[in-house]
Amino acid sequence: MNAIVIEHVPLAELPLAWREKLGTMHDVRVTVRIEAEDDQAQGQSASAFADDPLFGMWRDRPDMADVDSYVRDIRAPRFNKDGSRNS
Repeated sequence: MNAIVIEHVPLAELPLAWREKLGTMHDVRVTVRIEAEDDQAQGQSASAFADDPLFGMWRDRPDMADVDSYVRDIRAPRFNKDGSRNS
């Protein structure tokens, strides 16, 4: 794959849309890497994976019915700030 790498670019020289994504940093230099996108990866859809036996393997798990809650629980720290066990 061909790529162009430009190092030490002042943030002020980037296009406005790129600067907005980087937030309020000032007087910063960045490295810009530009690559051609892989056409095969873009063309894949969910139906391309539907034949894979692992696709949707956790779909029927009752503990994952509320995905947001499940992920919040597994990301929660094991201990509270006072050192007690988080239940």
